[in-house]
Amino acid sequence: MTGCDPSIKMLAFARADQLSAPVLEKGSVLVLCPLVVDLDGTLIHTDMLHESALRVFRDSPFHSLKIPLWLSRGKAVLKQKLASRTGFTPITLPYNDEFLAWLKEQRAAGRKLVLCTATDHAIASVIAEHLDIFDEVIASDGTINVAGENKARALEQRFGKAGFDYAGNSRADIAVWASARRAVVVNASDSVTREARKVADIEEVFPPRTRGLSAWRKTLRVHQWLKNLLLFVPLLAGHELADPGAWLALALAFIAFSMCASSVYIANDLLDLESDRQHPRKRNRPFASGLMPAWMGVAVAPFLLLASLVLGSLVGAAFFKWLVVYFLLTCVYSWSLKRLILVDCLTLALLYTLRIIAGAAAVGHPLSFWLLAFSVFLFLSLAFVKRYAELEVQILRGKQKIHGRGYLTTDAPLIQCMGVVSGYASVLVLALYLNSDAVIRLYRTPELIWGAVLSMLFWVSWMWLQAHRGEMHDDPLVFAVKDRASQCAGAMFALVLFAGSIVLPW
Repeated sequence: MTGCDPSIKMLAFARADQLSAPVLEKGSVLVLCPLVVDLDGTLIHTDMLHESALRVFRDSPFHSLKIPLWLSRGKAVLKQKLASRTGFTPITLPYNDEFLAWLKEQRAAGRKLVLCTATDHAIASVIAEHLDIFDEVIASDGTINVAGENKARALEQRFGKAGFDYAGNSRADIAVWASARRAVVVNASDSVTREARKVADIEEVFPPRTRGLSAWRKTLRVHQWLKNLLLFVPLLAGHELADPGAWLALALAFIAFSMCASSVYIANDLLDLESDRQHPRKRNRPFASGLMPAWMGVAVAPFLLLASLVLGSLVGAAFFKWLVVYFLLTCVYSWSLKRLILVDCLTLALLYTLRIIAGAAAVGHPLSFWLLAFSVFLFLSLAFVKRYAELEVQILRGKQKIHGRGYLTTDAPLIQCMGVVSGYASVLVLALYLNSDAVIRLYRTPELIWGAVLSMLFWVSWMWLQAHRGEMHDDPLVFAVKDRASQCAGAMFALVLFAGSIVLPW
């Protein structure tokens, strides 16, 4: 049993004193207490148990059915089973950078650092090896779950009562702080911090990041709800804007689709954590960055889906059917289709088009061949824009492929070619539509509709030009909403359609 270790040179102690590290005096010898560090929620902004369970659920759904059986044998067994069936990249984990920098200072001062965690030893050792600042690792081993009272006993046996300082974050760490000499409170709530002060002297406090409304907005991806405005396209295309019943049905449909989409976005983010963390922008998403805990997403997603289905049933059976189809297709896309080259883009185009189909079902309008053909080609082009932009990012980073996708960076020129062709095909369908009987029936001045062709031709060309220059957002529709040229093109398109629908005095 060893406590505060006196085997460190006096020079190191002097530096430790400058850094406010805890230095004790025993007789004429200065000693520096080891610092024991928790992992989940402390050193990293996530929980490896939750992440391991999500990876097993994604990669081996059959094994995820065994989780209740493993849990019945104890948490230590569960963690060992999950760890043996998953892999992870330690470099991409969302580390607590401020706390990690402080630990490196303590290490440089000569302080002994010990990683002590309830996470399975197989995972903890990999993280410790990657960081290369820990002298020792104490972790769950399939028999003992090193958490709470178990962790306190293990550390007392190793260092003695009050023979160590401890950095933790949760209420389960109160028992450990009670056995420690000093407490380092990291990423903890105010109530946990108050409890820690009652049982130990506080050495340092690293406050948690605030979530707030902004974090929830990003989690639900509220900005993506703009895509669900496609539900209103059949009503606008059919020139039935004066029907209040249709507007009410579409308003409910919009909310239902938005909640359904948010539930899928959450599920997709949870299943794609490692890929997102390797992306320069996606790594800042709430779940990838650890701002939102994974368990919260697991709890919220089913609630959103249930609320969506209830609202969808109120709209009508026809709409409800397409809402379910949309949900199932997005699940299949998140699970497997997103990793299949070309199939992923075709699926994205279909998901966009399904919104238009569902909107028509909500108001009981038949869909025209022209609208469907135009939608499929246009959204396929936008899907290719999305992939091309991602490939351009990987090229700039010197990568050869997109993580979690089937594309190589050398595919970028071909993706660009297919995307431009798809976009121009949508413009061609629009041009051919001008010769149909529907145009004469719906528009008083159909010759003005040719201005819509020019607007679409400009916009498709502009989007691909921006993608080629590397200025495209991950989501082309989000880019279009914020882009001034796209806004002008959209306004011109709407103005031309409006002008064509009224009788002009000439």
